[in-house]
Amino acid sequence: MAISAQVTGPDFTKGVSVDLIQEGETILGHVGDKAVLLAKVEGEIYAVGANCTHYGGPLNQGLLAGHHIHCPWHHSSFNIKTGEAEKAPALVPISCWRTEVKDDKIFVTGKKTIPRPIVRGTESQHVVIVGGGAAGTSCAAMLRRQGFAGTIQMISHDDSIPYDRTNLSKDYLSGTAPDDWLPILKESFFDKNKIQLNLNVAVVKVDSAKRSVLLSNDKTLFYDKLVLATGGEPISPPIPGIDQPHVFMLRTLKDCHRIIDKCDGSKTVAVIGAGFIGLEVAASLKQRGIDVHVIAPEELPLIKNLGIHVGSYIKKTHESHGVRFHLGHSVKEINSRSVILDNNTKIECDFVVVGVGIKPNLELARQAGCEIDHGVIVDEYMQTTVPGVYAAGDIARWPDPRSLRPIRVEHWEVAERHGQVVACNILGARLKYQDVPFFWTQQFDKIICYIGYSDHFDRMDLLGDPGKDDFAVVYYEGDRVAAFMSVGRDLENLKVEQALNRIDYQKVEDIVRDYERHLRKPEPPPPNYFEPSP
Repeated sequence: MAISAQVTGPDFTKGVSVDLIQEGETILGHVGDKAVLLAKVEGEIYAVGANCTHYGGPLNQGLLAGHHIHCPWHHSSFNIKTGEAEKAPALVPISCWRTEVKDDKIFVTGKKTIPRPIVRGTESQHVVIVGGGAAGTSCAAMLRRQGFAGTIQMISHDDSIPYDRTNLSKDYLSGTAPDDWLPILKESFFDKNKIQLNLNVAVVKVDSAKRSVLLSNDKTLFYDKLVLATGGEPISPPIPGIDQPHVFMLRTLKDCHRIIDKCDGSKTVAVIGAGFIGLEVAASLKQRGIDVHVIAPEELPLIKNLGIHVGSYIKKTHESHGVRFHLGHSVKEINSRSVILDNNTKIECDFVVVGVGIKPNLELARQAGCEIDHGVIVDEYMQTTVPGVYAAGDIARWPDPRSLRPIRVEHWEVAERHGQVVACNILGARLKYQDVPFFWTQQFDKIICYIGYSDHFDRMDLLGDPGKDDFAVVYYEGDRVAAFMSVGRDLENLKVEQALNRIDYQKVEDIVRDYERHLRKPEPPPPNYFEPSP
């Protein structure tokens, strides 16, 4: 999902009346062929690029909170004073423009020159980042944007420059995204910022006493700070026949290319797993014209994570596009041209995609002597129990200030924000990681956004009408709002994120009640959620 900046609204070089913009508001316009957003905060007028630098999300439809503008699509945050991309997934700043008020009109007079960051540290300091995914890349980028002067070595067993893994199961797999959507940052960024990418190389040993790592090419790197961002690997369930060449798992770009190649000449696929990855794969392959069967033991997709309302919505969305579900069942055998279910149902298929979750890669953390408990234990600064060693992304288990318990979350934005906090703390900031987790999933043309964390919600309230693709679900643990899921309500999702970040539960309730007041809440008929697929 990406768009080009749209030029619309007034030409700010010709001026607009000061009366058009009120405190805390924005106006979309342009300067030449560049989309520009005006914002008024504390009486000052700011002008910035109008599109998020991640996938081009329209910032005029986002949330202005103080001097920060938040993207409605993936919740990136930018400082309107400096343009700085302060919170991922955007890692590149937006442009800033000079403004002038004259004769009761606001004019945009040209681009600002943003000062280079103050140099921090010395060239003799060495940071080694193990992992070329979300957390590792965002850490390296933030180190340089914050002026780190030392060396940065990134180690990745992948042979491609860091890419947006979330797109592999969505637009790229469906064939609607070009190759140039995938890189998180352009290759020139790494060269320009002297970030050494060691691709197609693995770390085979960590010696925390000597502060060194041994690579698979027999090279030894010494570090002052080590960042473990090793991610996870797909779970391979013990199914007879799973090791056949027509059975795939999706984690890397190579995996994605293999699946795409297999689509040529294939008519039917069996997808094992109805989690986020399995469902996104199902939707993408269906869009390629492949007949799709989804097999999972749950009664509804994602019912454990998101509940009955969302599970039913996703199932009906998929079925409306022709996806066939076999729920309440597991696969007991994979053959060359079929899969056999536990009830002996035989599903003919040309290939199989397995998506039943991932397991964190913890071996290097164990070698380093880090405490392990359902992940790598870190404090609020993302520091492990070993001095000089940080952990970020899928492997990290950190103290959550809302649930007051340690959590580990496998979300892309969370991993990138982990990396950003680690970078700041390497530079001495003592910045706590306190962001509320956020993720989004794309199911055909439906976008589901989820803010918060709950692994055992006690109650859920449905607001709105799923049949109109305009609804939300509020998840409670006891009396506390733990999470908020929405479809077609990006602004409310952003507002809830801000309130949860402040741990302001009363504000969350106010947002929910305000949303409720503006709804014409129908009394939905009791649906048969467990009606089998045709």
